[in-house]
Amino acid sequence: MNRKLKILLAAGTAFAFAGTAALAADTLHIYNWNGYISQAMLDKFTADTGVAVALDTYDNNETLLSKLRGGSSGYDIAIASTDFIPIMKSEKMIQPVNIAELPNYGNLDAQWKTSAWDPGNVYSIPYFWGVTSYAVDTAAYKGPTDSLSLLFNPPTELQGKVGMFSSPTEVIALAMRYLDIEPCTTDSAKLKAVDALLQAQKPFVKIYDSSGIMGRLVSGEAVISQVANGEALTARQQKPTLKFVFAKEGGVAWIDNVVVPASAARPDLAKKFISFLMDPTNAAMQQKDVGYPTGINGTEPMLPEEIASAPEVQVPTDYKKVVNPVCSEEATKKYDLIWTRLRQ
Repeated sequence: MNRKLKILLAAGTAFAFAGTAALAADTLHIYNWNGYISQAMLDKFTADTGVAVALDTYDNNETLLSKLRGGSSGYDIAIASTDFIPIMKSEKMIQPVNIAELPNYGNLDAQWKTSAWDPGNVYSIPYFWGVTSYAVDTAAYKGPTDSLSLLFNPPTELQGKVGMFSSPTEVIALAMRYLDIEPCTTDSAKLKAVDALLQAQKPFVKIYDSSGIMGRLVSGEAVISQVANGEALTARQQKPTLKFVFAKEGGVAWIDNVVVPASAARPDLAKKFISFLMDPTNAAMQQKDVGYPTGINGTEPMLPEEIASAPEVQVPTDYKKVVNPVCSEEATKKYDLIWTRLRQ
């Protein structure tokens, strides 16, 4: 899933922070989504610990998976979505950290201490969580905005200005939500319907790209785009006519997680950083700059009102949120075929 910071970072560019970081003997290497981290929080980490930070970025889980499968990634920290954690555990791409034993673990909300993908937080803790749907510019489109139909069957004024993610798992998952198809299905008739929907939408899609979404929405290059709610919040702060839609069909819920790659050179620094993230002050800095809840208790008093009460994070109680599980190999192969055909 793709998320953005107000100050975008170039994909694949490593950088170290100035000042104290330049003098630090230790360096923590992080691999994260494009623009999905608070620079202020990282500056504070360096100031508090004397540890410099080097950051490389990617734009979908598949890229991360490929990097970790290569063995020697060179990263001490990575951010992975929930449905990829079991794969990484089974293939020994990440190492047990026993996060429950670290300082500040008591600040983690109880709901994240009993997760199906990592009971007891042996390998991971939540980084951010949210939902994926779409945002539309209400200055360019005046019609109803209550359905995913607007994204997948766009009217004339939106055609050619649709943005979609470049992650096959996320595009197909949202299409399945629109068609009310259960995740990970291998039913041929249902998958044929998904394929037909995406092929019919394709002529109206300007771009399949999980990076740069906020910039395209703000500039008007895209008038409607698949997007996660936190990034939509940040975009609306720059362009008030943008509206994030909690569609009647529901949306895809996700949780991104902090993990330590098996090849990490400095797992000691990784543990120090994970404990730092679980401090409410630091978690609040993350949420203020990026826009998503962190799963850490005690952040609310430190958040600006425009973040704490933003409509993008006020998920309706009856909103149907579907978290994608890890799909079977058979299902994954069938989804890959749909995606390959779509991108030809």
